Amino acid sequence: MPEQAVPDVLAPAALGPVRLRNRTIKAATYENRARRGLVTDELIDFHVRHGAGGVGMTTVAYCAVAPEGRTDGNQIVWRPEAAPGLRRLTEAVHARGAAVSAQVGHSGPVADSTRTKLSALGPSKSRNLMSLRTIKAATTADLDRVVSAHGEAARMAAETGFDAVEIHLGHNYLASSFLSPRLNKRTDAYGGCLANRARLALRIMRAVREAVGDRIAILAKLNMDDGVPGGFWLDEAIEVARWLEGEGTVDALEMTAGSSLLNPMYLFKGAAPVREFAGVMPQPLRAGVKLIGGRFLREYPYQDGYLLEDARQIRAAVDLPMVLLGGITNRAIMDTAMHEGFQFVAMGRALLREPDLVDRIAAEPDARSLCNHNNRCMVTIFTGSRCVLVPRAETGGPAHGTASTDSRG
Repeated sequence: MPEQAVPDVLAPAALGPVRLRNRTIKAATYENRARRGLVTDELIDFHVRHGAGGVGMTTVAYCAVAPEGRTDGNQIVWRPEAAPGLRRLTEAVHARGAAVSAQVGHSGPVADSTRTKLSALGPSKSRNLMSLRTIKAATTADLDRVVSAHGEAARMAAETGFDAVEIHLGHNYLASSFLSPRLNKRTDAYGGCLANRARLALRIMRAVREAVGDRIAILAKLNMDDGVPGGFWLDEAIEVARWLEGEGTVDALEMTAGSSLLNPMYLFKGAAPVREFAGVMPQPLRAGVKLIGGRFLREYPYQDGYLLEDARQIRAAVDLPMVLLGGITNRAIMDTAMHEGFQFVAMGRALLREPDLVDRIAAEPDARSLCNHNNRCMVTIFTGSRCVLVPRAETGGPAHGTASTDSRG
């Protein structure tokens, strides 16, 4: 067979039923710009800036399928009252020539129950060391409700103009926590062997596909490595990726890593802003972060394309289109991803620093991101995510609320 041509990352491409103007995706980085679970003008402006900056698709993060599945009390919850604002958001992004995806999921044990005033759910009873609140073991009725809610959320996403949904199966959110041998101690049909631990994730993806068919694209964000001893790891991720491919429930896989519950820096790499996190925490959490924050926020060396080595092993195991996340900062690493068989690249921190980076790379192929990976953007999720090196006036103004650490690829 003739060798397939390497795609141009800046040329139009199909993602499932959707045509994107190029192969770059603004990764889901929690914005903290919704209020009372509804879209705001500030949230719309945030994504319009990225749409205007040249990405093929921007991702709205994070939209919960249930009130207890939020990482922040202001977070969008899929319900009828949210529909008008979501429609305004998708129309505004489309007007700038970009597609728009919604990250959909249930935060499970990562949920901030101090803000939601609802019990966090997990595979087994445990304790969230950051919030110091108990995590309730989900019942089968809870899981049935959550599965159904994912389908309803995906249907609503299609009806409000989203081009895609990204289903969150990573970072020890609910589906990911069930995949984790460390967190999942169940003895029923959802615990034990990998097939049981993957049951919830597979049911969620089936519900989403049944809800939307091929009207919009479906991506799954799946962990390759939780970054903690005894957690979900690459060998099992390969098997789950194969099962997802076999069931035909996803149009593309985006591989990720780390645990928002146990080891968030494992995804980000680079500097660990322990002092900055302590500075925005209320007491007694502030004292706790100062005391043991270095154990929770560990430093890992940064390099461009830092998830590539593991992701290429998934790439070799499945034929599904794949999105490379992690240290995508310039045309060279984008081209490397294309040569390695990935169809798309996702960018997080680099686009927080420069929403127009894709347009700049198109005009200057040797351009590099100005992001220096100091990771202080992680701390701004408490006041509205932004790059601290950019004046606030250029990033959409202040916001108020709290959130968990999550993906900034």
